[in-house]
Amino acid sequence: MEIIIAENSGFCFGVKRSVDLAEKALESKKNKYTLGPLIHNPQLVADFEKKGLKVIDHEQALKIKDSLIVIRAHGEDKSFKDKLIANGNELYDATCPVLNSIYKKIETKEKEGYQVIIVGDKKHPEIIAMESFINNGIVISDETEAKNIKNYEKLYVVSQTTNRFEFFVNIANKLEENNDSVVIENTICNATKLRQESAKKLAASVDCMIVVGGFNSSNTNKLYQVASLYCKNVLRIETVKDLPLQKLSKFKK
Repeated sequence: MEIIIAENSGFCFGVKRSVDLAEKALESKKNKYTLGPLIHNPQLVADFEKKGLKVIDHEQALKIKDSLIVIRAHGEDKSFKDKLIANGNELYDATCPVLNSIYKKIETKEKEGYQVIIVGDKKHPEIIAMESFINNGIVISDETEAKNIKNYEKLYVVSQTTNRFEFFVNIANKLEENNDSVVIENTICNATKLRQESAKKLAASVDCMIVVGGFNSSNTNKLYQVASLYCKNVLRIETVKDLPLQKLSKFKK
């Protein structure tokens, strides 16, 4: 059997940065926490917990004082971070630099009079954080919702960083059909784009494709979707224990 690893794979810059900050947090003598799972990788999160970096939710976080809290790569609600600081906590902000750039863009465009449209999953922490930086953003997740956005004079459209490019473009095109001045900003992360392109290229040339990542990861889910468009046999796993070895034995590549 020939085994090929995708040209672009593994942690992106933003995730690696958050892991490095978490490692640094372990050196502190304070009580240490991450606000939600550091990244969508249960095995890595469990390893950090064993070392003393406890995962807490928002309700628990408000009760914590004089501690060290790591803000994960997905970002966090702007006002919520202020509350944590007001309680005497030190923050290690691992928000992805790509997201920080998007926050500035949407803040600027809203001040210029644009209605900001965010294409993404309303419940995803990245989108929840993004919304907090503007006053009246609209989040849409499919073409049907896009069709209902009509007659705006100025629209500014951004994307969740992990969206498939074709998915974002289709929705953006629908918005252009029913509105006057539509500025489309492709904010899909370049690392995401490269990994999706690699998945597409590889899936088209193999008998079976294996996508490795957290079952709760948006990135992993999108890679699985991309691979499934170009390969009939796509497996999604978290660890080696999930590999169906007997099934794999029938494939050549």
